[in-house]
Order: sequence, then structure tokens, then C-alpha cells
Amino acid sequence: MFFYQTSGRYFGQVAEGIEEIGREEIEALGAREVRATYRGLHFRADPPVLYRVNYCSRLLTRVLAPLRSFACPDADALYRAGRSIDWTKLFTPKQTFAVDANIANSRISHSRYAAQKLKDAIADGFRETQGVRPSVDPRSPDVWISLRIHADRATIGFDTSGGSLHRRGYRARTVEAPIQETLAAAIVRFSDWEGERPLLDPMCGSGTLLAEALMRAARIPAGYLRASFGFRRLPDFDAGAWRAVKQEADGEIRAVPADLLEGSDLSPEAAAAARANLRLLPGGERVRIGVRAFQEHPGLERGCILCNPPYGIRSGRGEDVGLLLKMFGDFLKRRCSLSTALVYFGERDLVKRVELRPKWKKALRNGGLDGRLVRYDLYEWKKNGKE
Repeated sequence: MFFYQTSGRYFGQVAEGIEEIGREEIEALGAREVRATYRGLHFRADPPVLYRVNYCSRLLTRVLAPLRSFACPDADALYRAGRSIDWTKLFTPKQTFAVDANIANSRISHSRYAAQKLKDAIADGFRETQGVRPSVDPRSPDVWISLRIHADRATIGFDTSGGSLHRRGYRARTVEAPIQETLAAAIVRFSDWEGERPLLDPMCGSGTLLAEALMRAARIPAGYLRASFGFRRLPDFDAGAWRAVKQEADGEIRAVPADLLEGSDLSPEAAAAARANLRLLPGGERVRIGVRAFQEHPGLERGCILCNPPYGIRSGRGEDVGLLLKMFGDFLKRRCSLSTALVYFGERDLVKRVELRPKWKKALRNGGLDGRLVRYDLYEWKKNGKE
């Protein structure tokens, strides 16, 4: 038996900075004994909870089922461990596979080398027992295998998600440098917004923040549009339990008011992309998308503003970014009285350009960017210009 079958334990990858809300989320989904560790969360789950976490988690990027954990002082130990696993219980030579490796503080120091060593072990095992080896597909494999080596301790795991969970399936069209879906979901979560008041994204791009807000308010499972999950390939997969989990989660979907969510963007192409993406989700056609600069928007009082303003190369404006953010700060102060605004800055040095006093700041990464999420609680703006 594989290690996850005897222990009932799994590992959920979650981005740095959102471990705590990730823990809260999967506990609400039924995970037990959740413990934060290096780059993620260890937790215990029975099969239905494993399926529910994969289908409903908005914050995790992958859920890994550990197959074997072992001391890994060198590449030979890694190869031997890879050969010891009966891979035929997980996939066939006709299916493709890929290895996702992450290495830290170990004598094996290169992730590509470690991944290749494990690929060789898997291929050699199939060749010996089946007479043929499966092909490697680094982009869209049928099966993802994970390798984690930390302090010379390795874990080989099976990706029960079947690829990163941030790929929701609604991003049919995109614009330059979009915000990652799991980060957008974290921003919605940090806002404490549940759909009880209007929400606006005045620089919406291709609509990722709006899509994640819609999914939260309408209770649409994060995996609603995903074609398949890796857990279906596990040897102990329970098809009946999966159908029950999916049916229960889908039964929670509810309609949202037509005036609840609104977005706008200066770019007609971005607005068109946002409309196309949102229409893939239940109720997405009810989200209003306009083409205009935020300076032309009347604003939103007593609501929630979520925004990822353009910055650096993403803005295409260069030195005008500072002026743009100053005007955005004025927009929030003058036209969004008594609202809450959460703004993600891809470059932390830009926070001061808004010229508003933050309630708090959090370090959050978007791809390779060390960004900051900032919350502003906006006061009533008096017409005489005094707060």
C-alpha cells in the first residue's frame, strides 16, 4: 500500500502569506489535524474530504498524496526509491507523465536533476515490467508526480489535483500579466466580502478578481469548470463518493443580484475578455462590465472595492504609474465613502503613491512578484474637502 493509504494524510500546497486562511478553508471543508509546514499544509482526510478539498478549495494550488517518504542523501537513494514504487497501480505506459520537483537545503541541489532522476526510475520500472516506457509531457501530462526534498528528506507524491488548481477553466481570454486565480481568491477572502454589499473593480483587466468574487458569492465550487482531477486515478478511488461530493457542492450554487458586481477598464479588449470569461460561470452574465477609466466612474459608497492596478511593464505607462496611483487614491477618498478597498500592488514601493493611510499591509506573491495587499477603510468625504 502507498503511504497515504495507511496514514490518511495529504499535503496541500499553498502560497506564502495565505497559509492561515488556507488552513481555515480546508478545515471548513472537513480536513483534520491540519498543520502548517514548509510550503504548505499537512492534513488528514478520508476520500470524500480529499475530493471536496480538491473541488472546492479556492486557495490551495495542489493536493498531493504521499506515496513514499525516505532519507535522500544522494541521487542513488532517489533512484532506488523511485524504482521501488509500483507505478502500474497509478497509470499505464500509454499515458503521459511529468515530475514537479522542489528542492531546499539538501545535498541534491538542483530540482531539474532530481526530477530527471525520478523520471528515469519511473521509465526504467515500466520498461522492466511492461516492456515499454510511458512518454514525458511537461505541459499537459495525464499524470503529475511530485517530488519534495527538504533537508535530505524526500517525499514522492501523486498529484490528486491533476495539475495546478489555480487553473479554474474560466480564463478563455486574457490580458498582459493577469493576477493568479488563487491570489485573487485570497484577496476576496481577506476582504471579508460574502456578497452582502456591492463590489467594484474599477481596473478589472480580464476579470479575475470579479470571477473569484462571483464564485464566492454564488458559492460556485472552485473546480466547477475543471474537466478532471488526478484523484480519479488513485487505486482506491470511490466513484460513488465523488458523485455525492460533487452533487452536494453544486447544489449549493445560488443566484446573485444583477447589481451586486461591477467592473470596468479603460481597454475595450480587456473589458471584452472579462465579459467572455465571466460568462463561462453560472450567473456571470449578471456582472456589469463597462469601458471607461476609473476617473470617469461615479464611485461606490458603502461597498467593497477590489483592484490590482497596472504597474511597471504591465501598465505600459512607465513613469506615469505614480501619477495614476495618486489619482486612484483621490478616487477612493472622494467617491468611495464608507467603503472598504483592498488593493494589490505588484511592486511594494508603489503603495506610498496612493497617499492613503492603510489599515494593514500583507506580503503576497503573484508569480515572481513580491507584492503587497493593502486594505483601506474609507471615511465619509465631506463636500468641503475635509474628512
